[in-house]
Amino acid sequence: MALDGPKLETARLILRPPIAADFDPWADFMADAEAARFIGGMQAKAAVWRGFMGMCGAWAMEGFGMFCVVEKATGAWVGRLGPWRPYGWPGTEVGWGIVRTAWGKGYATEGAAAAIDWAVDHLGWTDVIHCIDPD
Repeated sequence: MALDGPKLETARLILRPPIAADFDPWADFMADAEAARFIGGMQAKAAVWRGFMGMCGAWAMEGFGMFCVVEKATGAWVGRLGPWRPYGWPGTEVGWGIVRTAWGKGYATEGAAAAIDWAVDHLGWTDVIHCIDPD
């Protein structure tokens, strides 16, 4: 089953709501201590499932959430990125997490720019934050 939602395209990426097939690469990503270091840390697959389902729920309940990031050239899942607003968060954020094999390619910047444009144009956001750990 696919969630209703937009499909954004950049020069090298496709951003779309999660589908069931995204769970395993999402879980592999969250099992990488270095990649998950600043987004809650490494998680067991059961915890990843709850977070993944929470993101799907955000799409269903709020009409937005993190997009799955797919590399156009390969079709590979390379991360999650996009607008979200968890309970108690300090503002409307566009966040990201990219798999280590895709680091250094500018995917976070490319995808975040598209997600911010979408959040402004379609969600009416006037402010966008990104919470960054000083480390």
